[in-house]
Amino acid sequence: MSREILVNVNALETRVALLDAGVLCELIVQRTDRQGLVGNIYLGRVNRVLPGMQAAFVEIGLERTAFLHVSDMITTPRSEEGATIPPIQSLLHEGEQVLVQIVKDPLGSKGARLTTQISIPSRFLVLRPDASDVGVSVRIEDEAERERLKGMLRGLIEEEVAQQPTGKAAGGYIIRTAGEGICEDDLRADMQFLNKLWAWIQAQAAAAEPGTMVHGDLPLVMRILRDMIGIPVDRVRIDSEADCSRVMRFAERFVPEMAGHIEHYLGKSPIFDLYGVEEELQRALQRKVPLKSGGHLVFDQTEALTTVDVNTGGFVGHRNLEETVFKTNLEATHVIARQLRLRNLGGIIIVDFIDMASEDHRAQVLSALNAALEEDPARTSVGQYSSLGLVELTRKRTRESLEHILCEPCAVCNGRGTVKTVETICLDIFREIQRSSSQFQAKGLMVLANPDVIDMLLDEQSAPLAELETQLGQPIRLQAEQLYIQEEYDVVLL
Repeated sequence: MSREILVNVNALETRVALLDAGVLCELIVQRTDRQGLVGNIYLGRVNRVLPGMQAAFVEIGLERTAFLHVSDMITTPRSEEGATIPPIQSLLHEGEQVLVQIVKDPLGSKGARLTTQISIPSRFLVLRPDASDVGVSVRIEDEAERERLKGMLRGLIEEEVAQQPTGKAAGGYIIRTAGEGICEDDLRADMQFLNKLWAWIQAQAAAAEPGTMVHGDLPLVMRILRDMIGIPVDRVRIDSEADCSRVMRFAERFVPEMAGHIEHYLGKSPIFDLYGVEEELQRALQRKVPLKSGGHLVFDQTEALTTVDVNTGGFVGHRNLEETVFKTNLEATHVIARQLRLRNLGGIIIVDFIDMASEDHRAQVLSALNAALEEDPARTSVGQYSSLGLVELTRKRTRESLEHILCEPCAVCNGRGTVKTVETICLDIFREIQRSSSQFQAKGLMVLANPDVIDMLLDEQSAPLAELETQLGQPIRLQAEQLYIQEEYDVVLL
C-alpha cells in the first residue's frame, strides 16, 4: 500500500496530510501563534540566586527571566526519606552557565518555569541524559508487557554501550504509552534517533552563547518524520522550498532512510487539491458523514464525550431488514475508525450502531471495529455492547481535535446548534411587550427585530398583535433591523 505525506506551509500555519493509497487518513494542523515553549532547551546564565526562595532567576533570552527552583535541579535528592535538599547557593552562583529546559510557558507577569532535568521525547521513548534507569509508563498496566518492554530496552542499552567508545549509555529511558506492543526493531530505531539528537544538542550547547536557545521542540513536519521512523513512506511532498531544505537536512542527519523520499512540490495547483484533501478537510468538520451504501453517520462532540450515530438513511438493501442493518453497521466500522483519526477525537466515544437481532452479526461488527482501529497510532480501547446496545470506546488524546483548532462556537446559537424559530421569537416579543407595558408608563412601544420576525408579525401574527394593542391601549410600532440575528430583538418605550 502506497503511503504519502503532503505538507502545506504558510506564514500562519502548517498543515500535514497523511494518505494511504490516496485516501486521507490523518490531518495535523499547527497554528504559528499557538506554538508554546515547553520542551525547548536553552543555555542559560544565572541572573540572581534567591536563598530565601530556594530558587534562581535565569536569563534565557526571553522577555522575562525564567524561574528555576532547587527541586527542579538534577543534583537534588528525589524521594529518599529523611534526605535533605542542598541550599540553592551551593548548587548555583550568579553568572554561571546552565543547560535548562522549559517545563511551563510564561504566563502574565511570570517568567517560564525551568528544569535542569533534561528529557527528550520521541515516538515511543523519552531519553533522560542525566539518568541511568529504565522505566515504563504507568498507563501500560499489563505486568507481563511491562517486563517484556523493560527486558527488551535493557538489551538494547547493552548493545548501545558496547558500540560507544566511552562505554556509557546516552542516559536513562522511559517507554511511553504508545510503546505498548512495540517490536524490538521499532524501539531500536527510536533509541538511535534519540542518541543522534542528544549528541547534536550537546554540540550546539558547546558552541552557543549564554541566553540562547540550543534546541527547540521539533517543528511539525520534522516531528512527523520522527514519528514515522520504521513506517514505510513512499513520498513526502512539501510546497515550501525553504522548509523542504530544512526538512531534508534534518532527515539526512537523523532519519537518513527518509532523505531520498522528500521533494519540493512545484505543481501549479495548491498541494492540498491533490487527492481532494481540501474537500476531505471540509467534510471532516461536518456532523453528517455519508456512507457509500446510502446510510450515514452523525458525529456530535461535547465537553464530556463524543457520540457517533449510525443510520441506514437511503439504503434499503436487497434481502431483508436484518441484512441491511448488518451491512450498514459493517461499513460504518471502517468509516468510524478513519473519522476518529482524521478528526482526532479523543476521550470517551459512544457508538450507537443500528440494533441487530443476531448475536453473530453483533460479534462480527465489533470484531470489524477492532480491526479497523488497529491502523490508528493513538491507543484505543473498545468495550462490549452495553445493555442499551451502545459500544463505548476510549481513545488517547494526542492533541486538540480538528474542530477545536479550526472552529469556534457559533455567534448566533452560542454553540447550541439550534436557534429559536421565528414563531417562538414572536411569542417572546408579545410577552416582553406585556411585561414592559405593566411596569412602565409610555405613549407607545416600538419593536426592533430581525426582518423575518417583523415579516411574521405583519403577516401571520398581525391579528394577535392588533388584539394586544387594543388590550394595552397603546400603539405598537415595528422596525426591521438587518443586523439583528434571528433571536435578537428590543422592545423600546416611546
